[in-house]
Amino acid sequence: MIQAGIELSLKNGFAPIALGGDHSITYPIMRAIARVHPGVSILHIDAHGDLYDEFEGDRFSHACPFARIMEEELCGHLVQVGIRTLTPHQRDQIRRFDVDTIEMQHVAGGARPKISGPVYLSIDLDGLDPAFAPGVSHREPGGLSVRDVLSMIHALDGPIVGADVVEFNPSQDLGNLTASVAAKIVREIAGGIILG
Repeated sequence: MIQAGIELSLKNGFAPIALGGDHSITYPIMRAIARVHPGVSILHIDAHGDLYDEFEGDRFSHACPFARIMEEELCGHLVQVGIRTLTPHQRDQIRRFDVDTIEMQHVAGGARPKISGPVYLSIDLDGLDPAFAPGVSHREPGGLSVRDVLSMIHALDGPIVGADVVEFNPSQDLGNLTASVAAKIVREIAGGIILG
């Protein structure tokens, strides 16, 4: 159903912005995006790599979408930013799929993604530090600031062909802080699409 909805949006000439839900939605979205934009780059902002081959016996878990995307070659280049929870298995997957992973420690040292051409944005709100986005299910201290994320969006050198913003958990939010941050990020993505 997700794939069909995105296909309809693309058929009508739109660059879709999907609001999650958990990160499992990115895989069916990319199955639709790849048909229209083969070889697109993905900028994935997250605390977690989401590259597990399977998680708790489920190959389609929220912890696995980028493994499925890379197996099916649904993108030309995957760049992950803000990652701070890699396991040995996920490091193996990074090597297997030749993923460009910028861990948070390297972001703090000044590393930034370099992407040109069409790009799909996949933003997990737990990529931000919980001080900026506490309303997530898997808080990971030591993350990106809102300004870091907005700067990455503004620095993209190429059209944004679609995006998702995922993992907002209202039951964990404080004073609607995360909701406001998510809305700001969506607005900036929409502006990037319009001006792109």
